[in-house]
Amino acid sequence: MSALISVEALSAEGRAALERLVLGLADSKRLMGIRYSDWVVGAPSIETGIATSSMTQDEWGHARLLYAMLKHLGVDPVEVEHNRGADEYANLSLLDKQFENWAALVTAMVVLDGALSVVLRGFSEGTFEPAGLRVPKMLAEEQFHVSLGFAWYRRLAAASDEARSLLRDATDAQLPATLAWLGADDAPAKVLVELGVMPTATALTTSFQESVGDVLASCAVDVGAVEPASNWDSARGRATGRPDAESVERARGDRNRSLFVE
Repeated sequence: MSALISVEALSAEGRAALERLVLGLADSKRLMGIRYSDWVVGAPSIETGIATSSMTQDEWGHARLLYAMLKHLGVDPVEVEHNRGADEYANLSLLDKQFENWAALVTAMVVLDGALSVVLRGFSEGTFEPAGLRVPKMLAEEQFHVSLGFAWYRRLAAASDEARSLLRDATDAQLPATLAWLGADDAPAKVLVELGVMPTATALTTSFQESVGDVLASCAVDVGAVEPASNWDSARGRATGRPDAESVERARGDRNRSLFVE
């Protein structure tokens, strides 16, 4: 690994690129937690509902740690967490609204949560010291998400024709935007590579393909043959669009705003 970067010495472009990365990861973790919480009651079994509840707690904890990293960049984490509009969110676009069925959530465990872990691993091995200190704990907790997601994906792939069809539809819907996010090679992404903060887009994509390729193949999906989506918003580091109003209200904690304690 290269020498650790000095945030104070970063150019404006470097600081903005790092802020985009951290904010995108934090927002994605926050919204991932909300998507898991959507299924705490509606999961196929009590045990699975408890598991999604646990994963919700994990993701929100990860989000808080990531938002806190923004302090190093001169950004107020409280302001970012609780006072932004929907157009300012930088999360993976597939987390913008609730998943329609259990198969779609299972696919998100594999595809979306898997992609987040790939990026977090690269981030933890780079030159931004706070990531190296805090992210490994997140990755250790993500191992449970991986094992549950892979087990359920294979289970549905071997189940009824209807279950397999729902799983395939969800996978086909989620992969293009995920690959575009991993494979972003715009100016901010290149700055982070030059700084040693992140691996190249090609390395991230390859790592993702290797990590999920076998499990996706159980539903006859060749991840290497999927074309990335093209609707990229470089300013926010995500596809175009925004989270729906209910998701933003939940992410900001609007209903409990009067109870906030700093």
